[in-house]
Amino acid sequence: MIANYVKAGLICLCALGILNNPVAQTSVVPVKNILLVHGAWADGSGWKGVYDILVRDGYNVSIVQEPETSFKDDVAATKRTLALQDGPCILVAHSYGGAVITEAGTDPSVVGLVYVAAHMPDSGEKESEDGKRFPSDLAKSGAIKKTPDGFTYIDPAQFHDLFAADLPNDRAAFMARSQVLNFADNVSATISTAAWRTKPSWMVVAGSDRTISPDLERWYAKRAHSHTVEVDGASHSVYVSHPKEVADVIESAARAVSK
Repeated sequence: MIANYVKAGLICLCALGILNNPVAQTSVVPVKNILLVHGAWADGSGWKGVYDILVRDGYNVSIVQEPETSFKDDVAATKRTLALQDGPCILVAHSYGGAVITEAGTDPSVVGLVYVAAHMPDSGEKESEDGKRFPSDLAKSGAIKKTPDGFTYIDPAQFHDLFAADLPNDRAAFMARSQVLNFADNVSATISTAAWRTKPSWMVVAGSDRTISPDLERWYAKRAHSHTVEVDGASHSVYVSHPKEVADVIESAARAVSK
């Protein structure tokens, strides 16, 4: 009987020791990995302002350079960079990149999705079809041109007004002349599984977007129950023209999924 009491006492003491040991207690591990994905007719360099802020604030930031040769290639490029991360990650995308992260974001390492003036299709949907719900000025303009081998670009003469109206002339001109041509079929790719259905999402609405209608961005966000921030007067290039506001949303997402 005495032996049983001693044994019970030792068990209690061990339990108390474990409970009082700060190493054994559950702790919050902050999410520090951020992966930035660009959209059509652009490359990763547009993220420079956002990147600088996030790095300054202690985040590990990687930027995907999508080839835009096929939707499958762009998803693969995103997953390839995801595989290089050392822990949970926030996936961030602009424009067409939203469709890419919707598909790639099912990866187990992704814990949150941030859409920046981006498409957000559901499973079985196509970006091109969703765009018809609220046609944009770009879609109605005739400014989207196609090369003989099936790649698209925005007429450089109209790029500033339709894609980057709130940027200085020289910056918009550089973006217009450095476009990554996007294979036309990419926007008609069908989403197999929408990551935002099972993971928290955020949407930055560009209030004066002429490439994707702000009404479509709001509709996407409402459907997905996304945390939504609207930047009044911002063009489609909101990630370039308003890096502070965009970085704030990304950091909010990282904090939220760390709780």
